[in-house]
Amino acid sequence: MVDRPFELRVLRRDENDYGLALHRQPPAGRGGAEGNGHWPLVVQAWGAPLQSVMDQVLTVIKQAGYRSTDLSRTRQAPFALTEPQGVRLGLLLLAVKPLRKVVRMAAISEQVRSMADEEAYYWFSKTTGASTARRAQRAMRVMMAEE
Repeated sequence: MVDRPFELRVLRRDENDYGLALHRQPPAGRGGAEGNGHWPLVVQAWGAPLQSVMDQVLTVIKQAGYRSTDLSRTRQAPFALTEPQGVRLGLLLLAVKPLRKVVRMAAISEQVRSMADEEAYYWFSKTTGASTARRAQRAMRVMMAEE
């Protein structure tokens, strides 16, 4: 699906818990989805960080044409997401994943929600680039949580 270059997959963690993994379609000409079928991982999240942004995850799933009840621990089929949906969700999960303070997670969640698309694309490219990803993720978290 060219118009849906992101997939959100459910990861079973244990009998009662699950996490989410966001995958991105590889660029054309690099063994893309037609080649070996491997979509590189963008980010995985579970636990408190995922629960703190679950409202936005459900909103993205609904915007993609699914029902919120489709998200469950037993789901096997991935959710296909458009580029803007995948970029914004990836940015959100990258930002909150390492955090422990729920107050910071909530502040970052609101900042990502209110971002313009251009700003979200900018930060997504910075936070997923191989050489600068960790520093950019930290800079983004510091800026958004205003600490």
